[in-house]
Amino acid sequence: MEEYKKQFIDFMLQSHVLKFGDFTLKSGRKSPFFMNAGAYVTGSQLRKLGQFYARAIHDSYGLDFDILFGPAYKGIPLSVVTAIAISELYGVDVRYCSNRKEAKDHGGDKGILLGSEIKDGDRVVIIEDVTTSGKSIEETFPILQAQGDIQIKGLMVSLNRMERGKGTGSALSEISQKYGFPTNAIVSMADVYSYLSGEESGQPALLTDDLKSAIRSYYKEYGAEEYRDIFDKM
Repeated sequence: MEEYKKQFIDFMLQSHVLKFGDFTLKSGRKSPFFMNAGAYVTGSQLRKLGQFYARAIHDSYGLDFDILFGPAYKGIPLSVVTAIAISELYGVDVRYCSNRKEAKDHGGDKGILLGSEIKDGDRVVIIEDVTTSGKSIEETFPILQAQGDIQIKGLMVSLNRMERGKGTGSALSEISQKYGFPTNAIVSMADVYSYLSGEESGQPALLTDDLKSAIRSYYKEYGAEEYRDIFDKM
């Protein structure tokens, strides 16, 4: 595992974004872990978050694209801080864009978009915190298509939960199959499990035996089919 991914896992824990315990998700599933990207609230946290996204986007898609698109609402600050980080780390300027929940009908920036316009030929990377159902992509994909002849190079999220979406596959794989562009995450829950179990860090395990058992049980029930071999090795 790359060093920045280990650092990102530590960063999620230190920022109280990733928590372990007993949680009821919006889907109704009982989960032993929970991620809340809304807990990134300080300037230093957001600066670091943008840098982690920038590195992951660089590794997955390169920097040969024009726009970072962050679906409203959480995607708005993500697109801004990551565009800044790409400029600082790699010296490359990309534009940021987000959608509004309601179109603005006045002023020089009226319309459904916030930030840069999107035009024919633009290459777009979509950035989100985490996706479990693909609903935000379902809402924003038609908006992107309506802007012209564009190319979506991929979607980047912070954490791949590796659980089933609407079918037997993960939400990320379902998005890729439905819309035809690749999807990636800074880290997966398999990375988190491996690192916090001491397998990757070489340090004492931070996950208790009870938590590891709960995580394995969760994936036995809700794990996406394409990751079955990984779950079996946990």
